[in-house]
Amino acid sequence: MSLPNLFNPTLVGFFFVQKSNFYIDICTMNMNELVIAYKERKHFSYFNENPKFYDESLNSKGLLDFQNQLNNNYNFINKSDINYGEEISPYLQTGLGIHYPVINIDNLINNSKEVLKQWREVNLDLKFTILRNSLEGVKNRFFELAYSTMHTTGQSFLMSFQASGPHACDRVLEVLAMAYDQLSVFPSQVEWSKNLGKFDLKISKNYKPISKGISLVIGCSTFPTWNTVPGLYASLITGNPVIVKPHPKAVYPIAIFVDELQKEFVKNGLSSNIVQMAIDKSREPITKLLCEREEVKLIDYTGNSEFGNYIESLGKICFTEKAGINSVLLNSVNDIDSVVNNIAFSVSLYSGQMCTAPQNIYIPKLGIKTSNGLISYDECVDKLKSAFNNLLNNPKAASPTLGAIQNEHTIKRVNDFKTIHNEKVLEMNVNVQNTEFENARLMVPSLVEFNSKDSKDYLKECFGPIAFLIKTENWEESLNIAKSSAQQHGAITCSVYELDENNIKTIEHEMNSVFTPVSFNFIGAAFINQHAAFSDLHVSGGNPSGNATFTNSEFINKRYVWIGNRYMN
Repeated sequence: MSLPNLFNPTLVGFFFVQKSNFYIDICTMNMNELVIAYKERKHFSYFNENPKFYDESLNSKGLLDFQNQLNNNYNFINKSDINYGEEISPYLQTGLGIHYPVINIDNLINNSKEVLKQWREVNLDLKFTILRNSLEGVKNRFFELAYSTMHTTGQSFLMSFQASGPHACDRVLEVLAMAYDQLSVFPSQVEWSKNLGKFDLKISKNYKPISKGISLVIGCSTFPTWNTVPGLYASLITGNPVIVKPHPKAVYPIAIFVDELQKEFVKNGLSSNIVQMAIDKSREPITKLLCEREEVKLIDYTGNSEFGNYIESLGKICFTEKAGINSVLLNSVNDIDSVVNNIAFSVSLYSGQMCTAPQNIYIPKLGIKTSNGLISYDECVDKLKSAFNNLLNNPKAASPTLGAIQNEHTIKRVNDFKTIHNEKVLEMNVNVQNTEFENARLMVPSLVEFNSKDSKDYLKECFGPIAFLIKTENWEESLNIAKSSAQQHGAITCSVYELDENNIKTIEHEMNSVFTPVSFNFIGAAFINQHAAFSDLHVSGGNPSGNATFTNSEFINKRYVWIGNRYMN
């Protein structure tokens, strides 16, 4: 496959581009700085998220490396006589032709068992150095990583660059900071003495964090690195060998991380099998077989709730991020135009294929209070429609915002829903074309209108480019439905537009009581979709959207056990 002129994307700076003076060469990284940043929760990043920050030659090299990889076997350190791949570009709708070594389950498990003792005994500082240096290798491949993400997930070039590269690597650093802090809480060795009158009882004691065992990390198709690397590096820094099971349609991006990790292990005289890739076929999945192996002690999972519930039912230590219904509550605003523009972008970004994308938008039937007076429910709906039309009819903004649809089943799911509720689908005057990729798999977001009593129709996740406008009696009913929805179906986030301080406190209390964080009055460059490393906690772990959080102490501490040994001289 030749792609000579298709990869010169316009670098449109959406909300992802943040300016900061705190970008440092990773090799000079000071762990104390990381730990302080983790605890302070202020803006902090080691990796510049703006592609224009990097030398243009890196872009050219990344593109060339990507093109050279097409229709070839991926050259891992770990080889196999059998190689397989089925990735398809959502922009070109042709196969990438990349094949990855297929290693059978027994060999994967045995390899991990053989290296468990070796990796456990590596001291914490060397573990950190190896893992940190692997990120340096990834940083040198940020552009290759961007193209590989773009042409497996359908994300725009800019989102692919940022989410799979700098943002994912910052999430890794956050995990390493948390882990280093927790793994250093006890001294490695002490001389203990207790006076017993005529003599002192003296005992030498040591304290060791002992890893739980083999870790399985299961990737998803839409964010194959951002959602995968926190668990991958959390298990590694705590001494667990890892088997990475990527989605068969999105292997290349996480393969880059695994590749760089294996290189660092070998460079330090360790086995490349400390991290391995488990490749399977969509029609012959091996994920359940791996999950049910007795030797697998830890599982990290991102994906649909049904499979996530199955993993949780196994009784193993697991860290899940599943589906949820994210709500938007509208009641009072300063500037309604700024609000609807923000909502339209949040819904449209990556065609709604984000776990943080809003779905249910609750609007009181009496309308929205604004600084210019009350606007009716119908006026609010019209303004929302106009915001979508303006965004998606802008040729410079539409394609980079929407990206492409990763899986054709997403289009079918949304179309089936719209067919069932055809009379409730709002008319939109939108015509989107991707001028760079004429075969791109596109779908314009749809708005579907419901009354609050239609809960059986809107209280379900409909993944993809669709949002529901729900007419409620008042803001209290909006809140009650959103709260119940989060409690029963899960929610990763909630967006609220409210100016009354008493109402704000009530909403925060009620949504927090079902373990759902709230973002109040986001406009401009602040969007509900964004969760920043070193600051935002991603998924609370307290409702059905998942049982784990990026990144709190439990995300680290459940992966090992403290053991104390005593020696009498």
